[in-house]
Amino acid sequence: MARALGLDFGTTNTVLALADSDAATHSMHFTSSAGETDTMRTALSFMKDAQLGAQALKVEAGQAAIRQFIDNPGDSRFLQSIKTFAASALFQGTLIFARRHAFEDLMEIFLKRLKAYAGDSWPTDVSRLVAGRPVHFAGANPNPALATERYNEALTRLGFPEIHYVYEPVAAAYYFAQTLKSDANVLVADFGGGTTDYSLIRFERHAGKLTAKPIGHSGVGIAGDHFDARMIENLVAPEIGKGTFFKSFDKILEVPAGYYTNFSRWNQLSIFKSSREFTDLKSLVRSALDPDKLELFIELVEHDEGYPLYQAISATKMALSGSEEAEFNFAPLGKAGRKMVKRTDFESWITDDLTRIEGALNEVLEKTHTSPEAVDKVFLTGGTSFVPAVRRIFTERFDADKIESGGELLSIAHGLALIGESDNVEQWAA
Repeated sequence: MARALGLDFGTTNTVLALADSDAATHSMHFTSSAGETDTMRTALSFMKDAQLGAQALKVEAGQAAIRQFIDNPGDSRFLQSIKTFAASALFQGTLIFARRHAFEDLMEIFLKRLKAYAGDSWPTDVSRLVAGRPVHFAGANPNPALATERYNEALTRLGFPEIHYVYEPVAAAYYFAQTLKSDANVLVADFGGGTTDYSLIRFERHAGKLTAKPIGHSGVGIAGDHFDARMIENLVAPEIGKGTFFKSFDKILEVPAGYYTNFSRWNQLSIFKSSREFTDLKSLVRSALDPDKLELFIELVEHDEGYPLYQAISATKMALSGSEEAEFNFAPLGKAGRKMVKRTDFESWITDDLTRIEGALNEVLEKTHTSPEAVDKVFLTGGTSFVPAVRRIFTERFDADKIESGGELLSIAHGLALIGESDNVEQWAA
């Protein structure tokens, strides 16, 4: 009988894992119109469907949401990386076909779709939900208390009787620690879509039972999505008007850079599309000195090219992890959408982000008075850990035989489920 359910509600992907009484875990599987999977893209798509009634919407999540959006780009509303809004007091909701949805509404809808996709395999006997949370939420001025309040509201609506929150890198560390053969100080670096989190934990075994003592945590609201943004800023934004000018009465002014900040956060384009800022941008075309570029910008937003752009950027970034040079190919930009990108250029674009990621590592080591030599194992998890410049942060500081990786998509959810199955879940709670 499953007692604990682990929820890794990620910026990019979401995973649910169940722990059984014998301490075994398994990922939940979901079957949708896009097929079967054990990881779900954290995405939603809404579309009017006459068969459901005038006020009803056809809602899909994960890969099915992506498919619905691609098949019906002009008729559907697509939202991705919902988690990035959790701790933002500025995000009070978004309009979806004239109805406002708060963050907790979106989280509830997403999880209910996963429940529907799980069908009869959705557990009815779970008494404890353990949800992951980052050490530091994404955003300029994140409010973790607000994020927890919103999580609680959404998860309570799903009827879970007991809810706990555990730092995501702590869960990854717990998962990794199951393989330890001896006592060890373990540093986990969890690279998500929106945050980079560190946890330093002392694991020991007494009479065969795993015990742990948290030593310290740190984190920063920077990760893979920020690297994507840097690529967009350098490869795409100049082609759609960044750095160009418009005429206002007798003055020549630069097109506000804020428009391009919105665009580089591709996952927020759907919200930008319905904002006052986008209306203002469209009004600039008449007075722009280079109107063709602004018209292309507007066309990309109106045609919901955010997800195809993400795919193109992600493919280039992934290719640069294995090659010194890779092609960026984004057809909606025309000839300007096909360029060769050097890894050295990419690394120069993310220099400031790397500095902050390394700064958070310094913070956890310094505030716990831990030297690199005192760390026995370093566990890297998350897709961004494959970026060579990120990996160098660790290989230049720790012995190579200390560094391990794996379970990039599953380790957090399975660690959460294992913690939920333990008798001392409160010890691990954030």
